[in-house]
Amino acid sequence: MATPNAKYLALVDELAEHDRRYYVDAAPTISDGEYDALLRHLRELEAAHPAWIVPWSPTQRVAPLPASGFTKVVRERPMLSLDNTYNPGELTAFVDRIVKTLGAEATVSYVVEPKIDGFGIELTYKEGLLALGTTRGDGTVGEDITSNLKTVQGVALRLREPVDITVRGEVYIAKAEFAKINEARAASGEELFKNPRNLAAGSIKLLDAREVAQRPMQTILYELVDGDAGITSHHASIARLATLGLPTNRHNALAHSLDELLAHVASWESRRDSLPYEIDGLVIKVDSYEQRAELGTTSKFPKWAIAYKFPARQVTTLVRELEINVGRTGAITPVAILEPVDVSGTTVSRVSLHNWDQVARLGIGAGDRVLIEKAGEIIPQVLGVTEASTQPRFVPPAACPTCGTALVREDEKVVLICPNRVGCPAQRLAAIEFFGSRGQLNIDGLGEKIVAAIIAAGYVRDVADLFALTVEQLEGLERFGKLSATNLVTAIAHARETATASRLLSALGIANVGGVVAGLIMKPYGKLSTLRNRVAATDREAMVAELCAIDGVGEVIAQSVDAFFRDPDSLEIVDKLISHGVDPAEPVKAAATGALSGQIFVITGTLSKPRAEVAADIEAAGGTVAGSVSKKTNYLVAGADTGKSKLDAATKHGTKVLDEAALGALIAGDVPQS
Repeated sequence: MATPNAKYLALVDELAEHDRRYYVDAAPTISDGEYDALLRHLRELEAAHPAWIVPWSPTQRVAPLPASGFTKVVRERPMLSLDNTYNPGELTAFVDRIVKTLGAEATVSYVVEPKIDGFGIELTYKEGLLALGTTRGDGTVGEDITSNLKTVQGVALRLREPVDITVRGEVYIAKAEFAKINEARAASGEELFKNPRNLAAGSIKLLDAREVAQRPMQTILYELVDGDAGITSHHASIARLATLGLPTNRHNALAHSLDELLAHVASWESRRDSLPYEIDGLVIKVDSYEQRAELGTTSKFPKWAIAYKFPARQVTTLVRELEINVGRTGAITPVAILEPVDVSGTTVSRVSLHNWDQVARLGIGAGDRVLIEKAGEIIPQVLGVTEASTQPRFVPPAACPTCGTALVREDEKVVLICPNRVGCPAQRLAAIEFFGSRGQLNIDGLGEKIVAAIIAAGYVRDVADLFALTVEQLEGLERFGKLSATNLVTAIAHARETATASRLLSALGIANVGGVVAGLIMKPYGKLSTLRNRVAATDREAMVAELCAIDGVGEVIAQSVDAFFRDPDSLEIVDKLISHGVDPAEPVKAAATGALSGQIFVITGTLSKPRAEVAADIEAAGGTVAGSVSKKTNYLVAGADTGKSKLDAATKHGTKVLDEAALGALIAGDVPQS
């Protein structure tokens, strides 16, 4: 007779199998929507029957509270290091030593594995359940990070069979995810992470497993340490791990001779960039366990394995000069112009230094020889000066390079700003391009070159002038014919007809005001002209207080909006827009009822779809979306690259942190609100 929770247990197993197919095999067999429906049903069962919940349920990956520290764990079989080899000659010598020990008549096969540049871990399963997860530590003594490792996708909470085994592997962050995280840090003026390995290592040892869960980490397991004694070879053990539902490397290969081994190694020199994660070489292992035992180990290294290290992906080159770029918001970004150099197959001649604090940290100047690498094999960055020249060090400019306005640095910010928003040519071009971009006014065909052409012709000084353009004016420009001129004027007219007040406010590029915040602000005011007139009729202190009274609008945002509508140049643009008939109303949404009624959310980080769409989903379920975390905020929806400040604010105010999947469950009413 089936037990009362039999269907629940079957559902847990079904979801675990789908997780394995998605995260281990990269071959899902159901859609995200179907998976989410199964997960919602699981949460319904767990909410109704909390006594049924098992430790290997996919809902149990994240611990509810931060750990106070990590317990030391002494392992019986140390995690030894590997000796290194750097060229085919040294690899041949390694094979010769093995043949000499085993005898010329012995048949030796080798496993060739990509050496992931990650963070070493060991997992212990008891009766198929994850019992312990540890760091490598010094090889013999590691730290218990089980709660954190449960958050890493690919780390199975329960195996397909109730076996006792211990396995080792690497936790890593994919190159694309690493690039996203560093791009976000650069935008906020934070120091960049040096490489994915350091980020993975730092992330996996955070004390709060909830914060660990926000980092997009994965794992690949490469060694069966203990258990399944009947297995006699390494490649058979890896196959066994795969049958148990654990992630293994599909790029592993067997070589049955030195020639085959050298051929495999040579092939990886050009193939390494095709992998989604960083590798710094290959691991070569004798396949036979019996032969491994005969070869033995030294005090530091196994004699049956070696690492073949690829040449460093770092190069040095000379700094020619410093270019100073002016962005849409007036941010002054230093860019090093380099003697062109090949880095990982790409010619690099310019590298952003991000901000002037970073320039000072590097102590960089013209003529210096600098060390360059591609962070995450994607974004070139300067790691440091290897040989300084006698020329002066680069220092921040005092004035904007395009308009000559004195630069300012806002309190507690690392970015220098040109305050001449309207008169600065560089800001003008970037502002007009941004105004017409997708997600703002979405004016089809208004790219950078077109914007530059209409500015150079004197037809457009600011975004409002776009709505006065005529076909006759455009026809006279080099890049336009009758049809292209008509198409652009038509696209501008369409943008005027379809715009909303919040999209218009966001498109104006006010500091700290994105699409979600613009929607919050325009909800009570309705139209740009109403907000403009309200600011004009209200003193500064009262206006900031009035804006702060809007849920989700903090003082920094309120001050930005107030300052914009008091600036004469900004007011001129707003008044011109209104005179051109660009003053749309904000659509009035019927009050939504649903699972999120009365709940306030803040959205941050990189999600699977634009934040505006996530906000719409929340609002459709009756929730409210705010721009910053406050004591009123119920939930912080956090994506992969969530900044520390938002998480700190959530901790301070007791705000619950959700990932995207948990939000979906909450919208469906599957998780009790707290």
